[in-house]
Amino acid sequence: MQSFILLLIGLVGGTVGSLVGLGGGIIIVPALLFFGTYTRWLSGITPQTAVGTSLLVIIFIGLASTLTYMKHKTVDYRSAWIFFLGSGPGGIAGAIANKSLNMHSFSIYFGSFIILTSFILMFKDKIKPKKMKRPFPIMRIYQDPDGNMHTYGFHPVTAWVLSFIVGLFSGLFGIGGGSLMVPAMILLFAFPPHVAVATSMFMIFLSSLLSSITHVSMGNMDWGMALFLVPGAWIGGRLGAFINTRLNSKTVVNVLRVILLVVGFRLIYQGLF
Repeated sequence: MQSFILLLIGLVGGTVGSLVGLGGGIIIVPALLFFGTYTRWLSGITPQTAVGTSLLVIIFIGLASTLTYMKHKTVDYRSAWIFFLGSGPGGIAGAIANKSLNMHSFSIYFGSFIILTSFILMFKDKIKPKKMKRPFPIMRIYQDPDGNMHTYGFHPVTAWVLSFIVGLFSGLFGIGGGSLMVPAMILLFAFPPHVAVATSMFMIFLSSLLSSITHVSMGNMDWGMALFLVPGAWIGGRLGAFINTRLNSKTVVNVLRVILLVVGFRLIYQGLF
């Protein structure tokens, strides 16, 4: 039963994270903390262990989804590596900052972040790529399956600052950071939505790898849990990316944002009382 629940957590986290570009940790971390509070078999789990284990799982979610997006040629590798120059150090800083949080403070901060993510998802469908008003130092051109050409670009300094903040939240809360990165890529840099999600997942793979190494070095890892979370997350990562390229994810997003609101308020209540 324990193994099945962990597999299911990994599967749901991987599917949702890959589908909308979140990374999966925003599902995995609250689930681990919930079962750690209300079950004996995960009793005693700390925010540090939940975050460190989640980041290890996100590595496989990011890799699985990236392999699927590669087939559809929607990953902008060069942009992802530029973003990683900011998200990588940010992830290390977040992992170091995480060790100062106890269960109460972590629940309040993470619950607030989850509620913010829910509101971002609420307006996700209304976010459209802006038209380029002026050229940026780094410019890209993408041709979609219908033959339409999309021009987008960004300034490297802006990209580094933004991705550092995303990496900081990733290392701090054990999430991928796509809830912030994808809308920013669409609104600020005019990325086509599918390219933004796919590129975000590749960046998440890279930054989670570095953040996870930092957490492992600090002992924030439960290898037993990871053993069952990873297979589910791998399947979910491939499944979510497949769905993203085939279907409209609106229904899933609508359900997810309601769940996140409930989870966010519950975490804050738990932290306060």
